[in-house]
Amino acid sequence: MSTNFFRQLTELSLTGDIQITIRQASDNRLAVSVLLQNEQCGDNAKKQLIPLTLNGTVEELDEGFFEQITKPLQSASSLMVNMEAYLKQLEEAKKRSAMEKEKADKEQKVKEEKDKKYQEAMQKVEALEKAGKYREAWMKVPNPADYPDHTDILQNRRKELADKFSTPDLFEGDRK
Repeated sequence: MSTNFFRQLTELSLTGDIQITIRQASDNRLAVSVLLQNEQCGDNAKKQLIPLTLNGTVEELDEGFFEQITKPLQSASSLMVNMEAYLKQLEEAKKRSAMEKEKADKEQKVKEEKDKKYQEAMQKVEALEKAGKYREAWMKVPNPADYPDHTDILQNRRKELADKFSTPDLFEGDRK
């Protein structure tokens, strides 16, 4: 006796394990329960899927078993595959989001450190200028190339300080 039962199961192209339970209901009737399980699917919603139960005579089940289970099992298989793909994409998005947040935090920290160095350098320049040490103050003005956001301010500051120490003091020679 030759059957094509397993060939037909294989042709369904399902992802997961098929569990079939067959119970004798009465003299010539059977109750067949079919459940598809996919352990690769990490979504707990898969546990909500209930078995497909068919009741019928042996002849009825021989005739229409695969017609009755094909569409529901293929739908369940697609659903679980899609749920797993969704979970993987969700996890990847979380990782990317964490990486982007980490990158943004790092960039913010670098910017804050750079701004702090800028402010400290400008305070030194102010202190030296107040002390009348214009040349030293000019030398302490940060390089505009290092602070592109403050290029105009730095260039103007250098020009102001250069004007102060390049102006000859008429009485400079008399003070000695």
